[in-house]
Amino acid sequence: MNPHALNVLEYREALDLVARNAASELGGQAVRALEPSADLGWIVPELERVDEMRAFLGGDSGWSIPPIPDARGAVRRLRIEGSVLEAGQLRDLRILLASSRTTRRALLAGGGAERFPLLALVAGGLLDAEKEESAIARAIGDDGAVRDDASPALSRLRRDIRTVRGRLVERLAGYMASLPEHYRVADASVTVRDGRYVIPVRREGRGEVGGIVHDESATGATLFVEPPLAVEAMNRLRELEAEEAREVLRILRELTDRLRPLQPELLATLDALVALDSLYARARYALRVDGRRPAMLPAGTEHYSVVNGRHPILLARTRDVVPFDLMMDGRERTLLISGPNTGGKTVLLKAIGLVSLLAQSGVIPPVSEGTRLPVFREVFADIGDEQSIEASLSTFSAHLKNLREALEGAGFESLVLTDEAGSGTDPVEGGALAAAVLTELTRRSCFTVATTHLGQLKLLAAQEPGIVNASLQFDAERLVPTYRLVKGVPGRSYGLAIARRLGLPQGVLETAEATMPQGERDVGRLLLELEAKEQRLDSTTAQLERERAKTEALQRELEERERDLKQREKDAERRARQQARDLLLKAREEVEAAIRDVRGAADQAGLDEAAKTARRRVEEAAKRQREKAPAERRQRSGTASTPRRQAAELEAGVRVRIESLGRTGTVVELRDGKAMVEAGAMRLLLPRDDLTPLPPGDQGPEKRKATSGYFVHSVEARPEVDLRGMRVDEVETTLGRAIDDAILAGLPSFRIIHGKGTGALRAHVRDLLKADRRISAARPGELFEGGTGVTVVEFG
Repeated sequence: MNPHALNVLEYREALDLVARNAASELGGQAVRALEPSADLGWIVPELERVDEMRAFLGGDSGWSIPPIPDARGAVRRLRIEGSVLEAGQLRDLRILLASSRTTRRALLAGGGAERFPLLALVAGGLLDAEKEESAIARAIGDDGAVRDDASPALSRLRRDIRTVRGRLVERLAGYMASLPEHYRVADASVTVRDGRYVIPVRREGRGEVGGIVHDESATGATLFVEPPLAVEAMNRLRELEAEEAREVLRILRELTDRLRPLQPELLATLDALVALDSLYARARYALRVDGRRPAMLPAGTEHYSVVNGRHPILLARTRDVVPFDLMMDGRERTLLISGPNTGGKTVLLKAIGLVSLLAQSGVIPPVSEGTRLPVFREVFADIGDEQSIEASLSTFSAHLKNLREALEGAGFESLVLTDEAGSGTDPVEGGALAAAVLTELTRRSCFTVATTHLGQLKLLAAQEPGIVNASLQFDAERLVPTYRLVKGVPGRSYGLAIARRLGLPQGVLETAEATMPQGERDVGRLLLELEAKEQRLDSTTAQLERERAKTEALQRELEERERDLKQREKDAERRARQQARDLLLKAREEVEAAIRDVRGAADQAGLDEAAKTARRRVEEAAKRQREKAPAERRQRSGTASTPRRQAAELEAGVRVRIESLGRTGTVVELRDGKAMVEAGAMRLLLPRDDLTPLPPGDQGPEKRKATSGYFVHSVEARPEVDLRGMRVDEVETTLGRAIDDAILAGLPSFRIIHGKGTGALRAHVRDLLKADRRISAARPGELFEGGTGVTVVEFG
């Protein structure tokens, strides 16, 4: 990329903001070393890796990159045969191994390889050498020193050294205290010179003390002497220290030799951890700025779209940044932004450049979903005042130098950014030159963004296809910028308005307005009207958005209430079905007891009297169950008022439904507000409001099946039910009703089709059957019945 463009766009400063999110110095260096690439085959996978790390960090793992020491020197030294690493270098390699192990396990655990394949590919190259890591940890402390317990010999030697040193210091302190006062140095103590323990004495006491002089004070008045009584102990201490050094060297050599075969893996591990830290830094940056991965398009693609873009450096200084949206289709190649000073045009220009440069460097920029960026092979920028006395460059000359570079190298795969086009010289000549340059770049299909104050350039959009006007919105009433990009409308300079606001004399302002060309005044008036209309439109749009938000909130509330009502209906129906099932079971028990009484009485005293008694018991049982029937039962058959309204139509011979029993029968006679109903082989005296006349099509003769005196409900009963494809709540409802009908019809057995599948539906069906006391047996179907995809039940 053009170094000058990278410099004026402050690319390195933006990259440094990303690097600050790294966990290690090496990771930060890797981020700062990134360069914009034009290779789509590198850019897309790199952004995908960053996006995967962003998703990984945004989950609930709570993971962060572990410490990564700068162990490059230690790893390189391992290649030298016979070399021995220092204790601090071994400590760093132990940290490297620990970080490698924990990172590998964190990224690959819990199906991470499937959810984050690109990260797993990097993590797969990390070394997991826990034995070597533990061996170093046992010998080297966190402070980078060999531990006392690294070996038994070292432990013994250091214990002896401490003992000898303590005794030596104690003897020297006693000897120094015994010297005459005029030989002693006030407030002096035993000290060390050249690695040997000495005492400070005055120069005139040298002959009295004897021994070896190792040093003297700056004034020469004090000598540091090793007395003769300390020589032997000091020599012993030196011997022990030499043995200690040999033992330490042996331990370090042993650990080094253990790591030497792993040198290639250690080098690859260090590189992988640095790469992961670079991804970690870029992912954390994306999370901080709420950036989303842009779609990268091949170079030369005639489409450009930025959604919710923000300037990276400005965003780091303040969170109150106005985002911009910019869409350019294939016919629009040059965006000409006009408007007043301090309106944010230069900031927008740099933001456009940095968004593309960061994305092409593998960094997710501060943009939102829907951003689509073509790859630019070259970026040219003419931004700022680059005048130089040393180079004999005026502001205008500096602009011309930058524009010449762009005209020499820019093509349809280039991005050209130019600030204050045509400035620095006579406005007429500058405007003409800027118009020619912009026209040439547009015809080359360069993607060009330019800012200007010159009114004549605003007319280019009407003259040259591919050039489109834009402006940064300005509050004309308060004379402050809003920084909102408006495409398709040129901006006003507001120079005279700002001058009036700052208090320039009215006469001067009127003279200035009078000398302005009529065309400029007409254009200014038109732009003012457009801005006013746009502000009114924005206000109306905002009001509509608020109303829409209220409507959506109300809609959500209504949907929530509807879901709640449906759930309550389901719960009520489930309770009603269970209560009806219990009522049927109890009624069946009453009927069976009555039948047994009838049979017993027939054997003893005759059928007539027993039948009356049995009928009375059945009527009483029906009355009791009718009084217990829940309101939900009646609601499922119609409103509470329906039976009463239809009771007036009852007459002898009419077929009716008995609501309390869920049975049908035929009215025999009406008496005293009640009706005698024949249901199968039984006659029941029932209240009229418990009866509902059946439709005319169902008024045929009642069908019976004389099976042990049971009622027959042949209209609805089926020998089997198919539950395949139903939801859990549907299964319970459908199966319950089918079993009820089968029992009422007097069927001895029943076939339930649930299919094989995963077995979940079969298990749920069998749980329901176990809870039903009416089921005497349940078994899997035989091969001719459907096998394990069918359950056959028998009723007691």
